[in-house]
Amino acid sequence: MDIGVVAGIVLAGIIALIGLFKLMWRVAEPNEALVISGSTHRTEGLGEGMGFRIVTGRGTLVLPGVQAVRKLSLDLNETQLNVDCVTHQGIPLRVKGVVIFKIGDDLVSIANAARRFLDQQKMMPERVHIVFAGHLRSIVGGLTVEDMIRDREKLTGQTRAACGTEMEKLGLIVDSLQIHEIEDPTGYIKNLAMPHAAAVQRDARIAQAEANRLATEAEQTAFARMAEATRDSEILQAGYQAERDKAAATTRQAGPLSEAAARQQVVVQETRVAELEAHRREQQLQADVRKPADAAAYETRTRAEADRDARISAAQAKAKETELAAAAEATRVTTAATADAAATEARGLAAAKATRATGEAEAAATQAKGLAVAASAKAKGLAEADAIKARAAALAENQEAVVAQQLAENWPAIVQAGAGAFGNVEHMVLLNGAEGMSEMFAKALSMGGAGLGVARQLLATMSQPPTPVAPDAGSPGAPDAGASAGPVVNGRIPIREE
Repeated sequence: MDIGVVAGIVLAGIIALIGLFKLMWRVAEPNEALVISGSTHRTEGLGEGMGFRIVTGRGTLVLPGVQAVRKLSLDLNETQLNVDCVTHQGIPLRVKGVVIFKIGDDLVSIANAARRFLDQQKMMPERVHIVFAGHLRSIVGGLTVEDMIRDREKLTGQTRAACGTEMEKLGLIVDSLQIHEIEDPTGYIKNLAMPHAAAVQRDARIAQAEANRLATEAEQTAFARMAEATRDSEILQAGYQAERDKAAATTRQAGPLSEAAARQQVVVQETRVAELEAHRREQQLQADVRKPADAAAYETRTRAEADRDARISAAQAKAKETELAAAAEATRVTTAATADAAATEARGLAAAKATRATGEAEAAATQAKGLAVAASAKAKGLAEADAIKARAAALAENQEAVVAQQLAENWPAIVQAGAGAFGNVEHMVLLNGAEGMSEMFAKALSMGGAGLGVARQLLATMSQPPTPVAPDAGSPGAPDAGASAGPVVNGRIPIREE
């Protein structure tokens, strides 16, 4: 089959599956509940199984043709109250208000509402109006007009409490109940308000008269303050006039005051001249008396400092002389030490020459000894080579005898190696008792005998002539490198353990 056809079939199948899934998948909006009927379901909190399933806030799979899906709105609803009532006093009233309600969010309320309003959701406001109208008439019949006017919250609370049970059975909850208006066709409420209105009018007239009195008092007070302000103004004007007169008198006295001030300035200048004269005399005294005294003191101080410097110079000269003497002594000591070091060095050179001569003599003796040892080792090696050659010739002539000799010499080691397999065994269980133990030791001892056959096979292999062409290492006929016999050492063929 063509690949394109197969791909088309697969794509069509996927599209069909997607379409079927979309047809079967239903999602509940946040403000609605899905009521799925067609099979028995058991919902937690609802007791026995019922013939429908409730889904809120999520998606679910529905079998088309087998199950039916219907939506139940969880939005708010309202109904207007316009109820004719009669109070406990027999006075007819009309109560107006509004009830805001909705289906409860729990599964029990949704189930109750689904059973009653699933196909009649538009009828819920009317049914709720009927319930509240009946209870409102009953509650208003037990109250007076005064109670309803003064405590309207009491009327609202009693109405909600009375309707709560019935609303719960319907699966509904009341979000808000408000009493907007209480109409009085007979005018009872208006007549009830007349005494209060008259009292209010009276209080208003009294308040107006009191206001007029207070206004008159305020006007008189304002007039008095105006007069007080006029008086204060005249007093200020008189004060200003007195100041002007004083200024004129001061102007007239300005001439004599100027003369007195000029005389005062003359006295000040004369005082200044006297002060300058006294200062001049003081400077003259400084030049005639103080300066010569300072010069004499400076001369005395300079002489004292010169004497001190002379003593310091003498002391420094003495110290320098001592330092030169110490340096000469140090030079003498250094020269003597240098002479001693030269003598010591000469003695060391003589000792080194003697040590060198002794070492050369010992090296010559060691070399001669080594040559002798080498000659002895060479002779021993030649002798061992001759022995190996003789053993190889004997091996070529009588292989079995040589092998038997080697096995006889190494028989204890072979048996010990065979029994070594049991050295690490901590516990051994023998099923046939002493007979099994005898068989085990017999097998261990027979391992040495098996070595003779292996040696014979190796010798037979070595005696065969080599082939002219060697096969590849990887070919079936190539000999195993690990199975070749080792070289003959001291007339013995070492057997490699696998």
